[in-house]
Amino acid sequence: MLILTSALPSAYGLEFPETTNIEIELPLNERALAFEEVTPLSAGVLYGSIDLAKTPVGAIFSSDLALVSSISRQVEMARTSFGAKKVAKFILSDEYGMGDREFSCLNYLWTKESHWNYKAHNYRSGAHGIPQALPANKMSVVASDWRTNPVTQIRWGLRYITIRYETPCKAWSFFKSKRYY
Repeated sequence: MLILTSALPSAYGLEFPETTNIEIELPLNERALAFEEVTPLSAGVLYGSIDLAKTPVGAIFSSDLALVSSISRQVEMARTSFGAKKVAKFILSDEYGMGDREFSCLNYLWTKESHWNYKAHNYRSGAHGIPQALPANKMSVVASDWRTNPVTQIRWGLRYITIRYETPCKAWSFFKSKRYY
C-alpha cells in the first residue's frame, strides 16, 4: 500500500491534512526494497552535485521534494529514542566529523538528561527536550519547531555542546562533576 500526501508548512513543522491510499502490487524483489532501512541524508548530499545555472526548474523542484522527504524521515525516526540516537550519530559524524567515542559520551549525557525523549520537560527548571535546553526557547535559533521536532533539538544540542565544550566528551566530563552542562 502506498500513501500519498501533500505537506503544508506550519509553525511546528509539516502538517499532512490530505491523505490518499492507493494500493499498488509490487513484485517480490521491489517489496523488499520498499521496506529497506533509510539512511538520513544531509543537504550537502542532495544538493552537492547540482549546478543551478544548468538545471531545469522541474529538477530543482524534485530535489526540494527529495530534501523534504529526507528531513521528514529523519524527524519521524527521531521520535523514538533509538531513532534519535541514530540521527544524532549521523549528524555528529557527517556534520561535525566526530566518531564513536564522542557519540558514546553524547549518549551517556543525553540519557541522563532526557533518556532521548524529545517531549522531556523539567517542570521545576523549565528545561525541555533531548538536550534539556534551559531556557527551552533558546532552541529557536535553529528552528521555530523546537517543541515538537526532535531533529531541531538534536541539532541545537550538538551546536551548544560544540560552542561551549568543543566535544560531547568534554561536556560529559563537566556534567559528571557539576550534574549539569
